[in-house]
Amino acid sequence: MLKKLVNDPFDAVDEMLEGFVGAHGDVVAASAPRVIARREKATNKVGLVIGGGSGHEPSFLGYVGMGVADAAAIGNVFAAPGADVCLEAIKAASTGRGVLLAYGNYAGDVLNFDLAAELAELEGITCRTVRGTDDVASAPSDDRGHRRGIAGMFFLFKIAGAAAERGDDLDTVVALAERANDLTASIGVALAPCEVPGAGRPTFELGPDDIEIGMGIHGEAGLQRGRIEPADAVVDRMLDAIFADQAARGLPPGAVALLVNGLGATAYLDLYIVYRAARRRLESAGWTVSRSFVGEFVTSLEMAGTSISILRLDDELRELLDAPARTARLAG
Repeated sequence: MLKKLVNDPFDAVDEMLEGFVGAHGDVVAASAPRVIARREKATNKVGLVIGGGSGHEPSFLGYVGMGVADAAAIGNVFAAPGADVCLEAIKAASTGRGVLLAYGNYAGDVLNFDLAAELAELEGITCRTVRGTDDVASAPSDDRGHRRGIAGMFFLFKIAGAAAERGDDLDTVVALAERANDLTASIGVALAPCEVPGAGRPTFELGPDDIEIGMGIHGEAGLQRGRIEPADAVVDRMLDAIFADQAARGLPPGAVALLVNGLGATAYLDLYIVYRAARRRLESAGWTVSRSFVGEFVTSLEMAGTSISILRLDDELRELLDAPARTARLAG
């Protein structure tokens, strides 16, 4: 059993949210149970609601604030928020210009956000949805609609939020969010499992010398399991999968934002070594790394490992990615 600094496991999420609002009360507020919203509600803009299970911090609550999301719906650890929570988040984000729902493509999230959207429509709130589907390990390139959302969802949230903040209408925000999602590709590698508070056992089994390429953020099966290798070799295997996906879609090398994400228990020393290897490999293959992000963006409790995401950039996506934001995770 892994050691954790929790009290009652059944209270862990609510106590975490109380601490989060206390620490970042200049940016966010708890507008309803399990709903984190902007401290000062925006006016006359498309609303952006994000959300999903706890245990992925700083996602999703860390992206609530100016320039990104208006509200986040928060579920139990690795569990979708209830439809009632999603509906309250939609209400918190709505200013009368429609609301975009953006979240990872997982069955429980789809079910509950879709139900909440239907209920919101009955109350006169127009809702649209863009689901994060960046994980190249979870479905073939010709079946991207069934892929999972992992750390590349950060690009979706940031670009949709920036478009909404500058005053774009709902159709435009949705189109930009879809473009960002479509041009993002990610893959992860797990080195060691995590443990849900109170479970008393890890979410999956992985030998002390083993890794799994392509494992999902809840412990979903990946592409291949094998022995730990030097960082450069692991990164090569990860980027092989991303390059294969890009080639299958007929997409040539281009300018990208590169994100190296820690899954919760990976040192920054490791992450920057991974970034070094990924950038070298990309540039040697004809890609240009135009923007860089290294750190924890979408975690999996204390899972050891990392993920690599690329977002193909054009001038407009680069401008939106660079736009100012002020959230608990992003400052400036």
